[in-house]
This record gives sequence, structure tokens and C-alpha cells, in this order.
Amino acid sequence: MLARQRQSLILDAVRRDGAVRVSDLVERLGVSDMTIRRDIGQLSRRGLVARVHGGATAPEGRSSEEPGFLAKSSLQTAQKRAIGAAAARLVTPGSSVALSAGTTTVEVARALLGVAGLTVVTNSPRVAEVLHEPARHDRTVILTGGIRTPSDALVGPVAVRSLQTLHVDWLFLGVHGLDADAGLTTPNLVEGETDRALIAAASTLVVVADATKWGVVGLSTIAGLEEVDVLVSDAALPVQAQAVARERTGRLVLAGDPVDGDEGSSSADSEERRP
Repeated sequence: MLARQRQSLILDAVRRDGAVRVSDLVERLGVSDMTIRRDIGQLSRRGLVARVHGGATAPEGRSSEEPGFLAKSSLQTAQKRAIGAAAARLVTPGSSVALSAGTTTVEVARALLGVAGLTVVTNSPRVAEVLHEPARHDRTVILTGGIRTPSDALVGPVAVRSLQTLHVDWLFLGVHGLDADAGLTTPNLVEGETDRALIAAASTLVVVADATKWGVVGLSTIAGLEEVDVLVSDAALPVQAQAVARERTGRLVLAGDPVDGDEGSSSADSEERRP
């Protein structure tokens, strides 16, 4: 198969699924790891894909562009696990918790598996799948209805109406971008409306976002930074961004670096509160 044909197949897969893995392409196309990486490199230089560890994703940059769940799931995986663990430690047994859709909130859900007596509301089928255990009679999982987005969120008027009558202790919100001026943003207008309904239903808003989200601005603002009670990010958050977060949000938690062998431990996390 010619390089042009391989690259066309790779590009089609990225456009269809949002991301591809080198290992999958090696098996599918019957060529070497090096050949696939060279093809991805050429596509990346042409601006057709973005290179990531282990594969390629659709290129980012437009405020209305919405990466799929698969594309995002291959990015910042260790940081998201650490953020999920740090966020879950905020929750005490018996609490009511809402989780938005997103790859980071899925990690929060996994970290919440050990917390007893939870009532969970989510617009994410993936979060619901993580937390649904028929044998756990102390946990209730409520999945909103709605229209499914590329990021696997259930959104729209059905989701909003179901949230308007609910009141939860905590909301863990994943976002497309964080910005000092634009606040919390999403590329999907309807998802933004559903996220605002989640915020209205919660006593405490916890935003979970890795450092790469800072400075990214989506099409629609969900809320301002001042509305955030706790921001949980990772140690790579730029110093200037940390200063803004300390000033504008209620509390900043930086999850410990999992690479150092202390993934998500309390001693590895650092906190800053707004005066």
C-alpha cells in the first residue's frame, strides 16, 4: 500500500472517531510502528491531525470544534487520574453528587467507587456505567435523558428539565476550556445550557481540569471563574494561571504528580484558598 493510501485511511479514521492509536493502525494496515508514526508526522505537518502520545487526534483550534470522547481519553491520562483522586477526597459518605460528562469526570467517578452511601446524578452514560453496581444497595445512580453529543454528554431540554427539580451537595464539572476572561467554556451551545442547569442544582461547584485546559476558549461560556468553589488541576498549571485561580475561585487544589509514585495522595496535593 502506498503512503498516500495509508495516510488517507488514517485521516478518515481520525475524522470518523476523533482519534487513532498507532498500535491499532499497525495491526490494521500491516506495516511497522515506524511507518505509521512517519505517516502521522506528515499529516501533522500538513495540519490535518494533531500528534499525541501513542497516536493522533483531530486538530484543535476552532472555538466551535468539539473533540470526541475517544480523542480526549488519550490525552493527559495520568494527570486526569490524579485530579480525579484529589477531587473525590472532597466527598464524604452519604453525599449527593452530580458529575458532568467528560474524560476527567470519569476518573472522578472511578475514585468515588470507595465512598459509601452516594446518590449520583449525571448526564454522562460513561460515568453512569462506572458507578452502576447492582450489588451496591447503598448507591443510587440517576442518569438524565437528552441528546448525546460527540463528548458523550446527554444534553438539551429533557436533560435541563430533569435537573431543574434536583438539589445536590456537589457538582464535579469537566470543561473544554478555562480562561481568565471567558471563564468556563464549551464548544457546544446546548451542552453549555445543560452544564448551567447542573451548576444551578449544586451547592458546591468543583471544576476538574488539567493544566492544558487553561487559556482554551470554547464558543459558549458556562460560568465565570468567580462561580467556582473549588478548582482541581495539576502541578503543571502555569504560575500565572495559579495566581488568577487563587484570586478568582474559592479554592485551588493541585493534584500530586502521579509520575513521582504518589498518584493522588493527600500529601502530594497542594491547596490554596481565596482570601
